[in-house]
Amino acid sequence: MATGTIKTIRDDKGFGFVAPDGSGGRNDLFFHRSAVENNGFDLLREGQRISFDEEPDPRDPSRRRAVRVMPVDEE
Repeated sequence: MATGTIKTIRDDKGFGFVAPDGSGGRNDLFFHRSAVENNGFDLLREGQRISFDEEPDPRDPSRRRAVRVMPVDEE
């Protein structure tokens, strides 16, 4: 699984964008509330660390999206 930081989250629309680690702020990935494990979308916040997998976006296979999104436990 990859890791990154939530860059933007739109609670009212049910989606967000994650900046993958090592991307330098480029190539942000879209994620939908349905991609968040354990129905935890409402617990996510901007700046939070997450882990995720990537897959092609079915609407535009040339783009990637984040799936199986879950918070990273930080100590």
